[in-house]
Amino acid sequence: MNTPATIRAGVRPAARARLRTGAALALIAAAWPLAAAAQSDYPNKPVKVVVAFSAGGTTDILARSVGNALSQRFKQSFVIDNRPGAGGNIGTEMVVRSPADGYTLIINSVGPIAVNQSLYRKLGYDPLKDLVPVVQIADVPNVLVVHPSLPAKTMEEFIAYAKANAGKLNYSSTGVGTSSHLASFMLSQRIGADAIHIPYKGADALNDLVAGRVQFMFATIPSVIAHIKSGKLRAIAVSSPRRSRSMPDVPTVAEKGFPGFEAGSWFGVFAPKGTPQPIIMTLNKAVNEALPGLQEQMIREGADPIGGTPEQFGKFTQKEYAKWKVVVRESGASVE
Repeated sequence: MNTPATIRAGVRPAARARLRTGAALALIAAAWPLAAAAQSDYPNKPVKVVVAFSAGGTTDILARSVGNALSQRFKQSFVIDNRPGAGGNIGTEMVVRSPADGYTLIINSVGPIAVNQSLYRKLGYDPLKDLVPVVQIADVPNVLVVHPSLPAKTMEEFIAYAKANAGKLNYSSTGVGTSSHLASFMLSQRIGADAIHIPYKGADALNDLVAGRVQFMFATIPSVIAHIKSGKLRAIAVSSPRRSRSMPDVPTVAEKGFPGFEAGSWFGVFAPKGTPQPIIMTLNKAVNEALPGLQEQMIREGADPIGGTPEQFGKFTQKEYAKWKVVVRESGASVE
């Protein structure tokens, strides 16, 4: 009688399967200490920190401050890599496609994380699923600024002027669907006074406001604080729920009769999905410990340090996505 090959070899099929499983488990067990060791001495080589916007902007300024603090702490280089384009999508997608080993991170903002998924008709990734929140760095309120040629010096005067000139005022933004655009749209809706949106690419929006070619805009505090101090622009109100520590004398839109009005920018560290949790927690701890030393500088530049756990940051980004999804839909903004 012919004996099956597996029996002739002295190993039955079930036993062979058990041997294969045991070998696989042995390999995993052998690899685990190596993986754990690799994570325990993280980082042991330079870390790339992607910024999905041009150098000199708010994201870039914050990234360089935090990256320098992390370099000093870990005695490893945290190299800033600017990858601007498509409203932050190019740099963000690059990180999404990068190895999840902790050596490629991104410091990102409200646009690519919470707005673009609703704004862009074709987005090749889901930032809320394909990136892991590490820690929120800062909240950067938008401030409503007007050209000094406008007679309005207070929120009440601005509202009265906007209503008296409905459909005649122009506001600039750094692009369709950006926080500067959507904040102005939200305010126009709330006060019941239409204004004409003039989208720009980046800094040109602010340049034309300073030149008086447009009348107002919402801009991040770091980008306009020097112009406010010099008198080239006038601050009317900030879009955060609380007054900014950088400009404590400037009221919030909410306290001027529009409760719940929040349209600021925020910034945080993200890693590709699948990045080991020990690395996430190492980075989270390091950034939280670095923020007190950066606080004075950040407040001076217009940013309010935040910090917190990855879980807190994750819940925050989900809430922001839900909020901006409604605003984008109501504004009718979309980008191919």
